[in-house]
Amino acid sequence: MSDDGRQGTGHERVPSRQRRRFPGISTRAYEHPADRSALVALRKLSGFDTVFKALSGLLPERSLRLLFLSDSVRVSERQFAHLHDMLLDACYILDLQKVPPMYVTQDPQPNAMCIGLDEPIIVVSTGLVELLDEEEMRAVVGHEVGHALSGHAVYRTVLLFLTNLALKVAWIPLGNLAVMAIITALREWFRKSELSADRAGLLVGQDVLASMRGLMKIAGGNHLHEMNVDAFLEQAEEYEAGGDLRDSVLKILNVLPRSHPFTTVRAAELKKWAESRDYQRIMDGHYPRRSEDKDTSVSDSFRESAASYASDVKGSKDPLMKLVTDLAGGAGDLGGRVRRGFDGFRSPPPAPGDTPGGAEE
Repeated sequence: MSDDGRQGTGHERVPSRQRRRFPGISTRAYEHPADRSALVALRKLSGFDTVFKALSGLLPERSLRLLFLSDSVRVSERQFAHLHDMLLDACYILDLQKVPPMYVTQDPQPNAMCIGLDEPIIVVSTGLVELLDEEEMRAVVGHEVGHALSGHAVYRTVLLFLTNLALKVAWIPLGNLAVMAIITALREWFRKSELSADRAGLLVGQDVLASMRGLMKIAGGNHLHEMNVDAFLEQAEEYEAGGDLRDSVLKILNVLPRSHPFTTVRAAELKKWAESRDYQRIMDGHYPRRSEDKDTSVSDSFRESAASYASDVKGSKDPLMKLVTDLAGGAGDLGGRVRRGFDGFRSPPPAPGDTPGGAEE
């Protein structure tokens, strides 16, 4: 347990209330298995390494830093001091030695991001600062520090650049297709990385209800007295289990252009992890260390991720995932079930008494 009431200088600052600290914690402790597997797949994407190396020299990182320095407010002991305290606390708890610069930018839309190739920087919007209370904001700051610790900022920066590039080369058919293929892969990875960062935010805040409230406010605004965490989580369950195969396809189409998972899904995933043995082991001080990262087998990590995917599919209530499970188990009448699931995409059959020409008798 971290000490309470003592304050050193610079980074040697303890959290403002008693919370556990995790010296030398590896990102493997909190990374979602899908985050790791998606990142492996991203790196195996044909031509990605070549494109990434080429883009590294083109990315306007210096320009971004100068932009935030000139047109935003840098968090420090003299500006947004309460955010500065949260940032130092988060870095102390997750044992991030170099505290990343943090800026507040004028934007009514609640948002936060961690970007940068050489050194990550954290940016939060005024809309987010005004929306969340102290403990909810602490989880957000921990979320962004988790991104920095995991190295997510690099790929987020590439994603932002490529998304802008895709708009400029949209008139080049093949060029745009190549860029969009990489953007799609990056978005899939980044959606999974958000689940990892949510876990890092919980490790920093160590208040699951505050994390839930923050996600709920991002979805529904500053009307906490009108909202209920349990009802919000019930939405996530209804979203996963409801509908038929048509809805399963629509869910996929809805999420493809997004860089973040849906808010109810994030809340449900975080609650499930908070109740897991993995989270409790970390809180008890049993977690992988960074010093062991070099000995970690990539193939073992991929197998663990694959097992997690299989478990998620098997336990999912989504109609399409249930169909996949049944297919793997050799269930019968799958063709009929598929036809029934997609019936809504076809025109309804003619009503009794209708003629082929459509005129009533």
